[in-house]
Amino acid sequence: MKFDPNHLSALAAVLRLGTFEAAAHSLSVTPSAVSQRIKALEERVGTALVKRGLPCTGTEAGLRLAKHAEDVAVLEGLVSSELSLDQDSQETPPHLRIAVNADSLATWFIAAMAATPGLLFDLVIDDQDHSADWLKRGEVSAAITSHSAPVTGCNAKSLGAMRYEASASPAFMEKWFSKGLTPETLARAPCLIFNAKDALQRRWLLRYFDQEITPPAHFIPSTQGFADAAEAGLGWGMNPVILIERALKSGSLVPLLPDSALEIDLTWQVSRVMSSALAPLTRAVLSSARQHLIQSPALRG
Repeated sequence: MKFDPNHLSALAAVLRLGTFEAAAHSLSVTPSAVSQRIKALEERVGTALVKRGLPCTGTEAGLRLAKHAEDVAVLEGLVSSELSLDQDSQETPPHLRIAVNADSLATWFIAAMAATPGLLFDLVIDDQDHSADWLKRGEVSAAITSHSAPVTGCNAKSLGAMRYEASASPAFMEKWFSKGLTPETLARAPCLIFNAKDALQRRWLLRYFDQEITPPAHFIPSTQGFADAAEAGLGWGMNPVILIERALKSGSLVPLLPDSALEIDLTWQVSRVMSSALAPLTRAVLSSARQHLIQSPALRG
């Protein structure tokens, strides 16, 4: 089945911007024209593509088609560049949707984005243990994941490991652990959790205390806010060492246990169809990862 590119661009704009009016403005057409294009596309595929609301969201088929439209735009940009074709300077750069874990975004991934001009990034933030699901559903072109095995249809490249330290403020340590760090004291002391998918605190507790411990928890879905909350004494949590190096050096944050950091291996996975078009981004991602993540001897070589 062939699709009208104007219909696809209208769908992608509505789902990206959330309203028919905003999509119309971005495409320099009327909202009525956008509505007609979406209706024609829905009739073409025989199913609803947009869930009308504020904001508008996509059905499963709608999300997949919108992703296809954005991939085509990226690929067309690559061909134009390779053939040295004149491109309209007023033309909007293609959008690229990527799944990224919040800690990578807060510490090293933006440098890779900045080193890759000619793209507009649409980032989906998800835990590294779950970001591969976006690739499996065909909703992103690339992802940072904790899974080294390639997702079907994707290429995978090791990035290195992000080191996490179970850390808290000295005042928090004195208040809750003055009599020692034990399963009993850990079960009472508040911890910090990013969101319901965040298993790092639980993983650390299992590794070093060999039992299930469920402390009271603050949910703080912000990497910087998470570190700030630990420094303010709200609780203890697994903070990226790259983010809290200064706090550790100054003593405003301290490890709960010496020599107990967790290292989480990360992998860059890219849709094989898009790998050539995204080669410059892949090079930038690998370069930034080499500078900021823990590298194994094989990766250093």
